[in-house]
Amino acid sequence: MASQVSLAFFGAAGTVTGSRYLLDVEEQRVLIDCGLFQGYKHLRERNWKPFPVDPATIEAVFLTHAHLDHSGYLPRLVKDGFDGPVYCTRATRDLCRILLLDSAKLQEEEAEFRNRHNYSKHKPALPLYTQHDARKALEHFEVVDFSMPESPHPGITMGQIEVGFYPNGHILGSSYLDVKAAGKHILFSGDLGRGNDLVMRAPELPLYCDYLVVESTYGNRLHDNRDVWEAVAEIVNDTLSGGGSLLIPSFAVGRAQAMLYLITELRRRGKIPYVPIFLDSPMAISVTELMQRHHRYHRLNKASCQQLSRDVTFTRDVQDSIAINNVNVPAIILSASGMATGGRVLHHLQRMVGDHRNTVMFAGYQAPGTRGARLVEGEKRIKIFNRYFDVKARIESLDFLSAHADRLELLRWVQQLPAAPKHCFVTHGEESASDQFRISLSEELGWRASVPDMGDRVEL
Repeated sequence: MASQVSLAFFGAAGTVTGSRYLLDVEEQRVLIDCGLFQGYKHLRERNWKPFPVDPATIEAVFLTHAHLDHSGYLPRLVKDGFDGPVYCTRATRDLCRILLLDSAKLQEEEAEFRNRHNYSKHKPALPLYTQHDARKALEHFEVVDFSMPESPHPGITMGQIEVGFYPNGHILGSSYLDVKAAGKHILFSGDLGRGNDLVMRAPELPLYCDYLVVESTYGNRLHDNRDVWEAVAEIVNDTLSGGGSLLIPSFAVGRAQAMLYLITELRRRGKIPYVPIFLDSPMAISVTELMQRHHRYHRLNKASCQQLSRDVTFTRDVQDSIAINNVNVPAIILSASGMATGGRVLHHLQRMVGDHRNTVMFAGYQAPGTRGARLVEGEKRIKIFNRYFDVKARIESLDFLSAHADRLELLRWVQQLPAAPKHCFVTHGEESASDQFRISLSEELGWRASVPDMGDRVEL
């Protein structure tokens, strides 16, 4: 009698955040990704609900990559009883050391702020997890080498479950997962990168699978095909020539390094003037340093990595960040977070957003409900630190700089499968994006596809 295999969708179902897929194989139970819900308040509140199964019953966690919407719930899972290994690539482990501790620190600071100003309905306000919890979670990490289609690496074998990690081009260390479970073959795309990314190499081709779990962040959209170098140079030059400065809210992992490479390379080529460039994010600085250590896994050689810090001011300390306010000449500031939801970028945003000479340039996906999404959609008054500011600065959104594949790029990748899967589960996208990609799979490729609801469980 064949073993029973079931897959449950406890995140990234009908939304672009909180990736969590639970795989049950007879007596074995593993989790693919363990992400935080981000964006709208009703999504963030899901982080506080008990995990749908007892975390102590989960044998292992497999991470596709380090972004918090895929890894950020791990400290809470460990705090609530998970005691198994967390398998990932070396670069993902190194990035999680940065991201999880930073996430915990921000949550502690927010809880302290709410208690100090007495504006929490909980008395006292508590963080979802602490830095101590994050350190405990990091003790569970175990490194797995990348596999490659031409020379498959055995990956991790646990009873009836075998998992291989294949580069998927999204960020440093990111993978798609090839999972064999009791004779069933399941592919988890993770967040799929692009063939022409500035920094990351193209995703490896997918392997044969019976079932495909595929992301759909841009499942209903195509990226602008403008020349990235010309488009960014034009925005920078227009802003600087008018006496303004450029603020680039940047995801500390991936986009900050891509934008830093783009800006410094444009300057090296003489396409933009020499002005002060600031990387104002301790996390992004640490990740930029990691890029040099892991240069085998991306496009930039050692010299290009070193260029990321040449004549760029790195501001780790708060006082150095504050000192940027005293720069009285046009400048370029890269700061986290990428969706302007928190972090140092908010201090720059409140100072710069009211001046028509300045430009705020978003260079990645803006989840609905975030401050970045509202600015991109044209909101004229924006709330920052409980105060409203008139939006007079120029707002630019460069979707073509996203680290996510668009609809056609996703289709091209899945079409490289040796055969059509029995079923495709379309996840990690807003409802409209996921449903449009489901339609594309069904009508353009003739494949069986569906968009799971949160909490759905399917027998494979």
